[in-house]
Amino acid sequence: MAYIQLPEFEEMSPAIQDKARPILEKTGKLGEIFKLLALDEKVYFATDTMIQKYLLDETTLSYDIKESIALLISLENGCKMCVDVHKSIAKMLGMSEERIEEVLQGVDDLDADEAEKALLNFCIRASKKDNYKVTKEEIDNLKKLGWSDIQIVEAVAITGYFNYINTLSNVFGLE
Repeated sequence: MAYIQLPEFEEMSPAIQDKARPILEKTGKLGEIFKLLALDEKVYFATDTMIQKYLLDETTLSYDIKESIALLISLENGCKMCVDVHKSIAKMLGMSEERIEEVLQGVDDLDADEAEKALLNFCIRASKKDNYKVTKEEIDNLKKLGWSDIQIVEAVAITGYFNYINTLSNVFGLE
């Protein structure tokens, strides 16, 4: 149960209600993270834009890689709720049960090539408090493996997004 009072649908702004209505019609409920974000329209819409642009829109990274980052960073940050949510989203986006379980076992257990493992390990490294110690050589190594500047930036942006959303979920005790 959340550590602060979360708004119910009727207490949300009309703009957020417009976003919530289809979710309610489809699932019959709103998750606690939705309700938490709905406390502040600016926070809600900024976060919603990140979700759309980073995760749901087609980008330079495959959905498998994006969801692998989501799962790994959420696992790394101890955000059980986010791991559970992204297991479902990953399935919805076409990731197999087998792949999801491999990801949850860690990068070393993945049936993936060296380049993909390197990018995923880099994202875990980038999610840490000491990410200011990342070197140019680490980024150059990813480029030598075939990752473009855009793909690396996108992967780190997704990593940053999950540090952000995991922090909100963990700090406010969301389930």
